[in-house]
Amino acid sequence: MHPNRNLTILSVAFPLLPVTSGSGGGAEQILSLVERGLVEAGYRSIVVAAKGSEIAGTLIETPAATSEITEDIRVDAQQKHAQAIEQALSVTKVDLIHFHGLDFCSYKPADKVPKLATLHLPCQWYPASIFNNGGVQINCVSQTQANAAPRTGLPVIPNGIDTSRYWSSTSARQYLLWLGRICPEKGVHIALRVARRLNLPMVIAGPVHPFRDHEMYFDREIRPLLDAERRYFGPVDLNTKVKLLSEAMCLLIPSLVAETSSLVAMEAIASGTPVVAFRSGALPEIVEHGRTGYIVDSEDEMAGAIAKISALSPEGSRLRASERFDAKRMINDYIHLYADVIGAFSSKHHG
Repeated sequence: MHPNRNLTILSVAFPLLPVTSGSGGGAEQILSLVERGLVEAGYRSIVVAAKGSEIAGTLIETPAATSEITEDIRVDAQQKHAQAIEQALSVTKVDLIHFHGLDFCSYKPADKVPKLATLHLPCQWYPASIFNNGGVQINCVSQTQANAAPRTGLPVIPNGIDTSRYWSSTSARQYLLWLGRICPEKGVHIALRVARRLNLPMVIAGPVHPFRDHEMYFDREIRPLLDAERRYFGPVDLNTKVKLLSEAMCLLIPSLVAETSSLVAMEAIASGTPVVAFRSGALPEIVEHGRTGYIVDSEDEMAGAIAKISALSPEGSRLRASERFDAKRMINDYIHLYADVIGAFSSKHHG
């Protein structure tokens, strides 16, 4: 089925966390990019997302987190999301709902409308029932993630970034960088240990979301490793992130979980900044060993690889990013997948 530009797409974010171009979470960043691309291509876009979201189309607001996210707050947010979706469906003919949240089953409407869910996290984090053709088409964001899915044949749309936003500094690069959501599975403490071991300056940037285990991790594991040379910048907006990436010596990604993708690795490569990453999930799909960075298997190897980053070409990295990661390809792929999902739904229900 060919794309039809007279469509209305309802995108649904994870509850409680705002969607902006500078969001710390990959799901929010991809929703922001795809949604903006839809509007630029002439589609009608509606988004259900937390207050404070910056949307190109029409935003239906639900509450944003203002304190620690408890189970009661989470359940209440899911109910408000469900109500917002019902509100949108009651006043607008929606052609497809695109879910981006881990918990989409909690607010999936019963309405007979085509549904797509992008899995931004490891497959085992989702209820097994979503893989049993439960009325929602699923897509993965990397081949590694699809290979780990309990069902074969899921469509794969690799993530992308707006490569035009990133630039490479010509001045001396003087610090290591870690950038992302600060939580135990991202291995921030490992990056800090490496920086202290090599006696190199380091910048840690990104949000500590109001989940109890994330806040405890920061207080117990991260704060004691900070000093005058290893600093925490807090959450950063897009412009600050671009500047940090452009001026970093290299980006460290010591992830302890199977990453489904890595937008920050793509952003670093687009900035001409080498990436030294653990062999976790899809990271070897993104970081070309010996070309745009190094894939390592331990903290010791990470420390050793930093000594070799001067051999990599910033210009070569930027070229590879524009060839492989540009968001226009991703947006176009989603538009074609929307058409396929709508076509399959129509055949099933009206054929």
